[in-house]
Amino acid sequence: MAPYDDWNKVDDDEEDELQDTSFFEGKRDVVLFAIDCSASMQALHDDPKNEGKQTSHLLAALEAAMQIQKRKVIVGPNDAAGILLFNTTRKSENVARGATEYKNGTFVYEPVGQIDAPKIQTLIQLLHEAKENHEWLRYEFPPSENHVPLGDVFTSCNWALRDGAPKSGVKRVFLITDEDDPHPGVKSVQLITSAKTTLVDLTQVGVSVEPFFISTDEKPFDPTKFYSVILGPSVEEDDEESEGLLSDSISVSRIDDLLAQMRFREMPKRALMSVPFELADGFVIGVKGYGLVTEQTKGAYKYFMDLGDRLEIVEPKTLYVDEHEQREVERTKIVYGMQLGPPAEDNEDEEYGVRAVPTRSKVFFTPEEVKSFRTLGLQSGIKLLGFKDTTELAIEDNIKHSTFIYPDEQTYSGSKRTFTALLKTLVRKKKIGLVRALLRSNSSPIFCALLPQEERVDEDGFTEPAAKPEAVDAAKLWISKLQIKSGGYPFDANPNPALAYHYAQLEASAFRDEFDPSTFDDPTRPKLDMIHKRAGQLIKEWKQIVDADEHADAVFIQNSNAGTKRKADVSVAEIEIRSKFESGQLAKLRVDQLKEFLKSKSQSVSGKKGELVERVAEYLEKH
Repeated sequence: MAPYDDWNKVDDDEEDELQDTSFFEGKRDVVLFAIDCSASMQALHDDPKNEGKQTSHLLAALEAAMQIQKRKVIVGPNDAAGILLFNTTRKSENVARGATEYKNGTFVYEPVGQIDAPKIQTLIQLLHEAKENHEWLRYEFPPSENHVPLGDVFTSCNWALRDGAPKSGVKRVFLITDEDDPHPGVKSVQLITSAKTTLVDLTQVGVSVEPFFISTDEKPFDPTKFYSVILGPSVEEDDEESEGLLSDSISVSRIDDLLAQMRFREMPKRALMSVPFELADGFVIGVKGYGLVTEQTKGAYKYFMDLGDRLEIVEPKTLYVDEHEQREVERTKIVYGMQLGPPAEDNEDEEYGVRAVPTRSKVFFTPEEVKSFRTLGLQSGIKLLGFKDTTELAIEDNIKHSTFIYPDEQTYSGSKRTFTALLKTLVRKKKIGLVRALLRSNSSPIFCALLPQEERVDEDGFTEPAAKPEAVDAAKLWISKLQIKSGGYPFDANPNPALAYHYAQLEASAFRDEFDPSTFDDPTRPKLDMIHKRAGQLIKEWKQIVDADEHADAVFIQNSNAGTKRKADVSVAEIEIRSKFESGQLAKLRVDQLKEFLKSKSQSVSGKKGELVERVAEYLEKH
């Protein structure tokens, strides 16, 4: 396997002059917060975070929208956002001639536009007023007596995004409500049909709806009453496994979890690529590629010019200058060449390492020609070449980060069904696919293994460990005390703490607030006090059982005497040893590595290397 440094090395084909900028287009994120202003959303209840104070679902929703926008000032200043309120009688004042008149019962509080600090400060002022005066939001946004048809809400969202959102970008609507059945009665069928139609209009222009349903003990939210019919899987997909837009994770049981759920979906899952997948001549489906691991880094710095009363962004510009004539050269006239070794014998006056170009010899190339050299004249896409047994794929064959591909139904109809059939067939027959991939229009073609993956878990969701039953039972006791409420670690909601600290300082500077380091909360730090309180005694009991096990690995603490050398790490992953065994290369392992593996399996470690190899092979054959 290639070293880690090789994995993160920038390829030579990503030079600035030849960079294909189309890959980076459409990366702007546009979020429209569609918030319910009905009477139940404005009803006051005790604030779980501030004892003795009251809040409302509407106030919490607006505060969550404000926090998301404040974060985007730093991490996504080119993104756009807006706030649309529905189920309110407030209407837009001073509507300009020719401006969009939104549906009755909907009000655009914050038009969709680029993230702007002054606009967010206005929202902060509104929230400050609402916290001081509990009736302020009811005065600003009076709730309507009847619920607005959801179809009208989707239509107003469509118009708001049409007027303010950029043409390119990922467009989403965050729908926040606590009403699970807004249209009970006879007219519900007609209103559901209308909502479905307008939702199709939204999706056809590239807008996705992400719902946040607020559910409480006093008013539980049941999506099956209304929203499952509208936001469920479409009839056209005809896929039993599709869940549409609804899932358990979007039901917010506590209103203070709303911000955490929004942060989880704050950054859209942007595809690294969208290319055709050619299975055979004339048989093509669409796929999108996603990175499995992405490093979180600081944003690019910008240059500003101090004009005294204001600061203006300086836009960098690259110019190409002819050294002889000292004039700017158009980029379209730039050609590419290379130095070709020692000078010719009859050109001794030339600079060393440069050879004069003979007459009528072409050694310079246009950008299009250089691109054709790299791509071999191929178009972006993936082409299936054949199949091999899964056993022929060794772990050392993995030399770069993998890319997860998923069918893209929008580019080619039927892609999802065909892709699923291919995946299931590869898994059933234990095969891998061999493909030729050109993932970007400016990259070079590479050969890859198409490895099918299916989730395999037992009834408890994990593989039973090889340990004593009493140790396993004791471990289950303290693990059950430390279960995460949502059922899994929300890594998307917990950013890199170093970057989060950096962004918190920038955010305070942008809003002219004083940054207090003591207020910074790192959600990735384990809450040790809570862990010891819940499971401390159970962990001690489990540790006693493990320590009493004669097969448990012993840990030796190295003496800290000066001059003591640290022992080299001789551990080798079992999957790598199995790979060596299957390929008949166990003899390439060192003696200490073989002994370490045998020791971990409670096997004898005596004998010469040949005996150790035979003992490892015998163990792997039986297990």
